[in-house]
Amino acid sequence: MKKVLSLFLMALWSLNAQAQADLQLNNKQSAINFVSIKKSTVGEVHHFKSLSGTYRNGEAKVEIDLSSVETSIPIRNKRMQNMLFDVSQYPLATITTKLDSATLDKLNVGQYIQEKLDLTLNLHGIVNKVSATVNIVKLSNNVILVYSVYPVMINASD
Repeated sequence: MKKVLSLFLMALWSLNAQAQADLQLNNKQSAINFVSIKKSTVGEVHHFKSLSGTYRNGEAKVEIDLSSVETSIPIRNKRMQNMLFDVSQYPLATITTKLDSATLDKLNVGQYIQEKLDLTLNLHGIVNKVSATVNIVKLSNNVILVYSVYPVMINASD
């Protein structure tokens, strides 16, 4: 595994029926994809099948079930779970950021904004700050879409 991972985020948040101001991540329509490099030249795209997340009081949080890594090759899934992510000790990775509620409220349905967000990534028990440029689209009064415009580069050794 090369030392750099590229993450691509697409998160669909929809209204939580329990709390009018809270949004829940829609796992079926959300994705986190990443690219790994092997033998210094072969790039491969993978994703996680299980995500959860919330948006409350201006803070967005996405939890990634690392055991849900999908590489399309079962033995490689197991190797990534055990050797890269060590899911027995670190089953989840989390990404948190702040999204200004007032800005989101001002968006009309169909309108989008581009924001540079400071993300906090907690992976393998290590917390790092990374930046991501994202588009935020208001799909309806109760649904927003957030996706990264560019890949987020993470040095695996960090």
